Amino acid sequence: MAVPKKKTSPSRRGMRRSHLALKKNPYSTNKNGDLHRSHHIDEYGMYNGKQVLITKQV
Repeated sequence: MAVPKKKTSPSRRGMRRSHLALKKNPYSTNKNGDLHRSHHIDEYGMYNGKQVLITKQV
């Protein structure tokens, strides 16, 4: 049976688990303070402060 010869140090253990860290929040705020995904059109058809898509208001 395979048994480790030496104890794994906390540094090496942390390097092995580095991909388990929490990811950054993908949302950012626009000029109105609304949340939206970066490089995407929001629900009102605005992108970078400009109206790029005409949407029907319900």
